[in-house]
Amino acid sequence: MTSSAAELVSQIKTYNPEVNAKLIEDAVDFARIKHEGQFRTSGEPYYTHPLEVAGILADMKMDTVTIVTAILHDTLEDTDATYDEIAKKFSPEVASLVNGVSKLSKIESQTIEGKQAENFRKLLLAMSEDIRVLLIKLADRLHNMRTLHHIQKPEKRYRIARETMELYGPLAERVGLHKIKEDIEDLAFSYMNPEARDSITNRLSFLRQAGSDLVNTVIRELNKLIGEAGISGQVTGREKTRYSIWKKMQRKNVSFEQLSDIMAFRIVVDTIAECYHALGVVHSKYSVVPGRFKDYISTPKPNGYRSLHTTVIGPENQRIEIQIRTSEMNAEADLGVAAHWAYKQSDVKEAIGEAKKYRWMRELLDILEQDQRPEDFWENTKLELFQEHVFAFTPKGDLFELPAGSTPIDFAYAIHSDVGNRCVGAKINGRIAPLNTKLQNGDQVEIVTAKTQNPSPTWERFVVTGKARSHIRRFIRQQQRTEYVTLGKAMLQKVFKSEGYEFTDKAVAGIVDQYRECEDVDDVYAGIGAGNIVARDIFRSIFPAHKSDQELAKLNDPEEIPTIKAAQNQLRTGKLQPMPIKGLIPGMAVHFARCCHPLPGDRIVGIVTTGKGVTVHTIDCETLEQFADTPERWIDVSWGEGQDNPENRVGRLMVTISNTPGALGTISTVIGKSGGNITNLKITSRTIDFWDMYLDVAVTDTKHLNNIVAALRATPQIVSVERARGR
Repeated sequence: MTSSAAELVSQIKTYNPEVNAKLIEDAVDFARIKHEGQFRTSGEPYYTHPLEVAGILADMKMDTVTIVTAILHDTLEDTDATYDEIAKKFSPEVASLVNGVSKLSKIESQTIEGKQAENFRKLLLAMSEDIRVLLIKLADRLHNMRTLHHIQKPEKRYRIARETMELYGPLAERVGLHKIKEDIEDLAFSYMNPEARDSITNRLSFLRQAGSDLVNTVIRELNKLIGEAGISGQVTGREKTRYSIWKKMQRKNVSFEQLSDIMAFRIVVDTIAECYHALGVVHSKYSVVPGRFKDYISTPKPNGYRSLHTTVIGPENQRIEIQIRTSEMNAEADLGVAAHWAYKQSDVKEAIGEAKKYRWMRELLDILEQDQRPEDFWENTKLELFQEHVFAFTPKGDLFELPAGSTPIDFAYAIHSDVGNRCVGAKINGRIAPLNTKLQNGDQVEIVTAKTQNPSPTWERFVVTGKARSHIRRFIRQQQRTEYVTLGKAMLQKVFKSEGYEFTDKAVAGIVDQYRECEDVDDVYAGIGAGNIVARDIFRSIFPAHKSDQELAKLNDPEEIPTIKAAQNQLRTGKLQPMPIKGLIPGMAVHFARCCHPLPGDRIVGIVTTGKGVTVHTIDCETLEQFADTPERWIDVSWGEGQDNPENRVGRLMVTISNTPGALGTISTVIGKSGGNITNLKITSRTIDFWDMYLDVAVTDTKHLNNIVAALRATPQIVSVERARGR
């Protein structure tokens, strides 16, 4: 137990005599000050927790940066400490690691879905950049499990224990932290199934008393055996954890009494050659249990674990399990990826590089790229992490490690996603086999592919790897999406046709930004096809001022709403008043500048003109530059409140159209259906392909004109449309 900076420094000096003691002490002081007034559920000052986490990492002989990060790992989230403050006081590397750990500190599950799955994505991305993030999280979780009994609510203890068992245990195994894996799983087991754990504990206690002589006998005989063979080694015996015993009972469906290998004996030698020599000596002395020999030296586990495992009928006719490995392998078995970590800073980059070589991490990152929903990612990650494994070979001898129950489809995706997508058949040990055949250890698998093949939805029923399932599901989603896109586009084309418009992708592209869930035109079509978006709503977004034939009929009915001509007649007879201008002296003459055609809704300014009264311009009119030296002529004006049917004013547009038959007619139709009226047209430039022109359009206000501009831009014959300014 690490209770002070001095104890922590002393602990680190056992493997790193040159440790920067002041840096460690400064980190502890920083954490103590920042966590001032914070307490754990046990009642202890909060800073004792990160100190204990640092002690766990010191046991793993971690580098100084990792230990300092552990001491500070809660300061960014729980105190007023800032990233820059930590970077300045310690180092940018420490600040980056603390930030990485802080982002992951809220992986608390109500269910193993949704937010937790999303947080697990973040954990995976963070640890793929620097595996030390995961090592700190595992040490953090181990200490939290050791103090879990201080939490009062049983349901919360159970939830945390379940999360530990389902997430952190497998991750610890994957990075080879065997000791931490055993500790956190056994602690979680005590909260998830306390009755079973107590029962196994009592049984082990009884056997320990009754079989102590047997353990000593086995160690003595094995020492004698390898000594006579001239092998220098050390033999130890250890009791398996209660959780591993219970798991084996569940897997094999046997009672405790039927288990004969609750003890594991280990022979640690100097060289790999001596490993195989010792194995031969043991096998020549004792009978081997068939099917119980595993060579993890020539074929290491995915986490880098190496050892020889064998089970023999040993002294006094007892079945015993023996592990044979070198000292280096023994250290790696306990520390896993952390064993690559020399405490000297010069080796850290190399260690990070080593960690990135893990195939399982690459597989998880591949799943991350394929799965769009966090729930799918979590499910496929569990498939990848939580299963026993088999080993199969390609015809060239390349080895692939897969979960138990894997099929040739899983094997194909393990080789490469393209091989999986194009798989049409498989040969297992030279014979054609069904694609749903379960692979066995040592199988040689040849995948047959075809360029025209695509993943079959039926494959999802029997594949077991997360990578295979994520790729198959992605293809199914893409296929479904393609159908939705085709259907949605056809539905929108029908609406365009019924309203007399020519359909183009360009028209739809202009309104994509109005729909948050859509990133491109195909998303809009897919939304329509899936029924999430109404096709006519898209049409109205593109042509907001469009009037249907029925609406136009009403509009042109004198008994309903006056036409533009009727409105002009009403103006002459005084029945309809133009929209007033605020800021003018009553009775002052007003003119609207023909250079910029101001419309209600535009920001405007008045210019006093001798003999004419006030001329109203838009605020961005280029003509206003002429009056820059006479500010006394400027009047601050704005649009007043008009009547229900305001006076129609002219907006001028600068339009470029393609020189194709019917282009002018199309423009007239679009403007007419949008409630506008062309009052003047001037062609300024003609080429073989394009015409440039000015259009004067009678509209009610700026919004009306902008709607017409949007409708014109969605028309295929229109190259560009802009409001003319200063002309």
